[in-house]
Amino acid sequence: MSGILSRYDQGPFFCEIMGQAGTTAVEHTTAIRERLAQLDLAALQRRSEDAERELYNLGITFTVYSEKDAIDRILPFDVIPRILSRDDWAHLEAGVIQRVTAINLFLADVYGPQHALKDGIVPAELVLGNSNYRPEMIGVKVAHGAYTNICGIDVVRDDKGRFMVLEDNARTPSGVSYVLENRNMMLRAFPDLTTDISIRPVDNYGPKLQEAMVEIAPEGVADPQVVLLSPGTYNSAYFEHIFLAREMGVPLVEGRDLVVENDRVYMKTTGGLERVHTIYRRLNDDFLDPEAFRPDSTLGVPGLMRAYRAGNVALANSVGTGVADDKAVYAYMPRLIKYYMEQEAILDNVQTNICREADALAYTLDNLDKLVVKPVAESGGYGITVGPKASKEELEVCRASLLADPANYISQPTIQLSVCPTLVEGEVEPRHVDLRPFAITGKSTWVLPGGLTRVALRRGSLVVNSSQGGGSKDTWVLG
Repeated sequence: MSGILSRYDQGPFFCEIMGQAGTTAVEHTTAIRERLAQLDLAALQRRSEDAERELYNLGITFTVYSEKDAIDRILPFDVIPRILSRDDWAHLEAGVIQRVTAINLFLADVYGPQHALKDGIVPAELVLGNSNYRPEMIGVKVAHGAYTNICGIDVVRDDKGRFMVLEDNARTPSGVSYVLENRNMMLRAFPDLTTDISIRPVDNYGPKLQEAMVEIAPEGVADPQVVLLSPGTYNSAYFEHIFLAREMGVPLVEGRDLVVENDRVYMKTTGGLERVHTIYRRLNDDFLDPEAFRPDSTLGVPGLMRAYRAGNVALANSVGTGVADDKAVYAYMPRLIKYYMEQEAILDNVQTNICREADALAYTLDNLDKLVVKPVAESGGYGITVGPKASKEELEVCRASLLADPANYISQPTIQLSVCPTLVEGEVEPRHVDLRPFAITGKSTWVLPGGLTRVALRRGSLVVNSSQGGGSKDTWVLG
């Protein structure tokens, strides 16, 4: 091996470009490895700096709320792509479609007859006592049975190269704008790397999303008006809201731009009120309608739930989808796939201990230094304790939290996540990665080829979240 990979050592981990440790490098990346071998580190570093400068100039940022003041940052972008073979992608795509189908069947059941709860497939108290369960949705019909129209399934690979689901994101998954912008950046900065290599495109995400929003509009509307509802400029994903509205060619609105009259939603325009039929909302349930949920919310639209329940407007995603992406409900998803679809799960779960169960709690407390402990309702990597990396003090804090509120936690074994060559401080080193494929569901489910690869930039770190210092990579699905 020569060029930038000449000193690369993947260690004992599965590598997304080289394959399994101790074996011959995988064939499908041969052409790309040969091109990487023609680059030197200095040239790669210069191009990386150019790419980061361009991302900053384009305003491709996210907001970190954990800082003393909310700070806009660019998501660090690594210029060495992650490569997925055609076979790998076929397996992942089928698994994601199966998973999203099961999630939608589960949500239809939860807000309908509740068969899975009555049959004991999922503990009823886990669902009905969940903070994301919305009894306001009981009896509400959604088009094509699609409750989660935009879903992100977080997937990891272990040291054998096996894909496993780590988490479901069925509420308002973010990050797809980085997938599209990362590809644009690679095509501009590395034409010598991408030319004559068959990479499946990602630039049709916007049209596919728009198509699904039209499909779920109320029946009988020939040319539905779609809008994207954002909380506004202070939201961490505001850049993405602008980006997606532009990609779909629809208005970007805030709550103050909409009004409900006679259970119908209208957008305020310079020409008067204009009827709205579908809302892609990037606003959490709590803030969506002060009449139905938090009365102190100024971000939502009073009366929106009345219009929704009357069938006069479609919401994507539906209200109450968060009950399906709770980290404890996640543990039951393979059983729900079997229950609703009579199929085995194509993508396995990572083994999960539900700490509300006495045996699982005892096991977790006995093995804290070996497990990853997660609060069930948090996202963004907050509140996680990675046992093997934690100090004694951090483990004791975690133990106290578990004992105080065991139902708020799950634990999982530490997976030896796959790695990908990554440019860090002038060297190419292995860094752990995960993957979030995005699925869009209207009449049917379509999965964007690839997804968001997040990379932990600190050596040895398993936490890839952007809010915790992670970055991203372009994900290539070979055609």
